[in-house]
Amino acid sequence: MNNVFGLDIGTRNVVGTVGYRTEEEQFVVVAQYMKQHETRAMLDGQIHDIGRVARTIGVVKKELEEQTGAPLSEVCIAAAGRVLKTVTTHVEYEYAEESVVTGEDIHTLNLLGVEKAQENLKDNNDTKYKFYCVGYSVVKYYLNDEVFISLEGHKANKIGEDIIVTFLPEDVVDGLYSAVGQAGLAVANMTLEPIAAINVAIPENFRMLNIALVDVGAGTSDISITKEGSIIAYGMIPHAGDELTEVIVQHYLVDFKTAEAMKLASTTEDEITYEDIMSISHTIPSEELWELVAPVVDKITSEVAEKIKELNGDKTVSACFVVGGGGKVHGFTEKLAEYLDLPKERVALRGEEVLKEVTFEQEDIKKDPLLVTPIGICLNYYEQKNNFIMVRFNGERLKLYDNNRLTIVDAALQAGFPNDQLFPKRGMPINFTVNGSARIARGEAGEPAIVTMNGQPAHINTPLEPNCEITIEPSTTGEAAVYTVGQLEEYGRMSMTLIVNNQPVTCPKFVEVNGSLEPASYEIKEGDVIETRNYYTVSQVIEFMDVEIDEDREILVNNKPADMDTLVYDNFSIEWTVLSFGVAPDDVNSYNATEEAVTENGTDYENRSEEDEAVGNAQEASDVSETVDNRCIVTVNGETVELMGKESYIFVDIFDRITFDLNAGRGRAIATMVNGMDAEFSQELHDGDRIELYWKEN
Repeated sequence: MNNVFGLDIGTRNVVGTVGYRTEEEQFVVVAQYMKQHETRAMLDGQIHDIGRVARTIGVVKKELEEQTGAPLSEVCIAAAGRVLKTVTTHVEYEYAEESVVTGEDIHTLNLLGVEKAQENLKDNNDTKYKFYCVGYSVVKYYLNDEVFISLEGHKANKIGEDIIVTFLPEDVVDGLYSAVGQAGLAVANMTLEPIAAINVAIPENFRMLNIALVDVGAGTSDISITKEGSIIAYGMIPHAGDELTEVIVQHYLVDFKTAEAMKLASTTEDEITYEDIMSISHTIPSEELWELVAPVVDKITSEVAEKIKELNGDKTVSACFVVGGGGKVHGFTEKLAEYLDLPKERVALRGEEVLKEVTFEQEDIKKDPLLVTPIGICLNYYEQKNNFIMVRFNGERLKLYDNNRLTIVDAALQAGFPNDQLFPKRGMPINFTVNGSARIARGEAGEPAIVTMNGQPAHINTPLEPNCEITIEPSTTGEAAVYTVGQLEEYGRMSMTLIVNNQPVTCPKFVEVNGSLEPASYEIKEGDVIETRNYYTVSQVIEFMDVEIDEDREILVNNKPADMDTLVYDNFSIEWTVLSFGVAPDDVNSYNATEEAVTENGTDYENRSEEDEAVGNAQEASDVSETVDNRCIVTVNGETVELMGKESYIFVDIFDRITFDLNAGRGRAIATMVNGMDAEFSQELHDGDRIELYWKEN
């Protein structure tokens, strides 16, 4: 036996119900308790003092725990229809091939309807409020474009539905969540009060008729309309029982609590005894109070009737049912019938007769219109709990289809959080070539996204908890790559030795970038074409050694006559006649030992350890890939996909190379497989991996 705990958090009372539904569709109430708010902590169905409402909820919770002998941790709640918005829309789902419609398919269709309605509302929202879905009702189902009462079990190529989705401002929802949370409870399911009431008060077999249901509470009168087997509209007016009570307070000089008791007594007693604020006792006939509140009853019923007609296409309904404590006031149903242009017997209180399928284990419970909504809240758990989980993501409340495998990344995807902000990104790389081979210099690594759940560090694959608070600070991009010619590994080992006039001279090899000679400090740019040169011309040797030669005398290269453009390679010999020396490296100055002053200012190239230089430059070049393009080739759903431009790759990188709409899940879980095994979005990929990516069918 799995008990359901429902709370009707009303303007005047908090009613708690604990019960369970049997296989015969009977609902058994195990425990029930009602407590009035000590102060006017709620107005017109909205919480104004969260702390006080939470304390009242806490008292109800404790009493029910004592009655049942079991702790209560989750609760079903309903919101009043204050500032209610409704959106009616049509959605369809087409199968790849003819399939049997399952319950999960119908839930998916419902979720599609909710999402589409939410988009419509967002596009047409002319208020300052941010709205949140609190319930929905299916108006019609379609099987292959034909209207069907029920879809489950039928074969279909396409299913569809007309759905009416109800929304409330998020601050109303937040107030309810906060009050419940402060009382030590988590929300298991949330609906709208008129949805809860109609599920009890108007059974499905009555909904072929055009009927209105009015739930008259303390602060609001919630309205719903049925027609042709479906609920077609929801609405509310912000007037109800409290306005009657306020008239009694002013006229009889009593406090609000006493006035409530007087109003209640007038529905069952011929006389009312009360004590005013002067501590004077009075006894009056109930008729006197009826006459006092009659103008307010007239006002409320006229506005309710007007709203009913508006929701019903500017015409009256066939009948009207009234539930809630406010509707029990003398003359309410009669006046409502008058304004609806209906015979009096067509407007009636619904209480005991609609609770026939409800069994109360407590002997002192009387079946009453006041109990319709609390029991409807419990019953709604069975109808619309269907696999939804509610969380808050970066301050936004989300309703996700719960497949028992939801993780933080699912919430991020539903919220539209960019997947490239979940993982750190390297700064821009530099792609270039060296002697025809492709190279890439990597940018710096960025910082990973900072993920928390309920204030604690988490990971994108952390399982979601109902009503959890998730925050993700986006990952960052590292600094762009900076790479110089001097950092090339080749540069560290590029030198050549020439024998000039029988003396060894060590020269660094030239580096050409895009056809121009560049120094070691040159910063390589995207697309640069770099060539190392293993030769000098005679004139370049002269320039490097900073000498002046006698061009009228013969120049010999490897003992053969040469000119200024003759090429010289490693270990070639040169002979010429020197006229003068400039300031040159020690390799050159060692060529003429008489130039001691110049030698002291130079750097001893010949004695420098070329091995040390090569090792140092090789370490600096460690970020440069030796692999052409550093590519990773995988298959995704049988198609070859080439990943480029990164040092390593993870699963989520494939979304940059394929077309796959992450928002098109329609409530289904996403399957991520690598080489036949389940994979996470952060799993590292390797060359040749076989990847499967698809939406799981529910």
